[in-house]
Amino acid sequence: MSRIRVLHFGLGPIGAAIAQQIASRPGFAVVGAVDVDPLKAGKDVAAIVGLKKKLGVSVSADAAKTLKATKPDVVVHCTSSSLVQVMPQLETILKARVPVVSTTEELAYPTRTHARQAKAIDALAKKAKVAVLATGVNPGFTMDALPIMLTSVCERVERIAIQRVQDARIRRLPFQQKIGAGLTLEQFEKKVKDGSVRHVGFTQSIAMIGDALGWKLDRITDSIKPQIADTTVESELLAVDPGYVCGIIQDGVGYRKGKPVITLHLEAYLGAPESYDTIDIDGSPALSMKFSTGVHGDIATASIAVNSIPKVIAAAPGLHTMRSLALPSFAGL
Repeated sequence: MSRIRVLHFGLGPIGAAIAQQIASRPGFAVVGAVDVDPLKAGKDVAAIVGLKKKLGVSVSADAAKTLKATKPDVVVHCTSSSLVQVMPQLETILKARVPVVSTTEELAYPTRTHARQAKAIDALAKKAKVAVLATGVNPGFTMDALPIMLTSVCERVERIAIQRVQDARIRRLPFQQKIGAGLTLEQFEKKVKDGSVRHVGFTQSIAMIGDALGWKLDRITDSIKPQIADTTVESELLAVDPGYVCGIIQDGVGYRKGKPVITLHLEAYLGAPESYDTIDIDGSPALSMKFSTGVHGDIATASIAVNSIPKVIAAAPGLHTMRSLALPSFAGL
């Protein structure tokens, strides 16, 4: 079987991690790369993502030209959490009639928050006769797709509670910055207000679960507060002194008939004493699952994007979510 030809759109930390996997897996081949960073332009992808052996593929800033020249089977898109911001990029890819696997969190389940953009992407994808999917560890797996699958063995579900606790010292620098590590309390509150400090995806995950279970949710809330360091805590990338923010505590709640029926709780901060993921389902049967060491966010996000590629290529044209896509697994091509 011929290898799947992959074009990488965005070579930040997650895009680079995906490119590393694509380059190392025998069923895939890196054929093109696009990034807006002028410091990356013209360089071999291997030099950008940390591979020792050159791939013979240079990074370009011109997406349309690169798509036409490389003729990829799929584009892996990793540029921004904001669906509005990435719309022009997705339009360019779809005009070239290429399937897309994206890590844009707001695209993971966009119908509740970005219905207009979702409708436009679905129409473009169907016109191009290709599929589009946004996925990742969260949203895309731990706080939505996995709990949805667990409910398949239940005769009744009353409430779902999901917790994700992470020692952010093992995560990439943009993630540590996204949770506000190193900020003063005043800086943290300002960045929460402008949306630059937060986990993006709670509303999407809650809406996905609610729709999967046939629950009409009255409202969805999303609240954030800081975790303050009481001692100096360091990662390989930065240090946080006592009294400064070392991360976030975030809660999302979906209400049905005035009652909280879906709760998501995230603690992500430098120095968390334990990393774990839990899913608790109140129902019949009652279910409880715990990943005792947690699901490594960066590795898992890169992996689920790569492993979803064959399913996206084979999927019916249009915009998909982890609810509509065929169940992905490790792609041992």
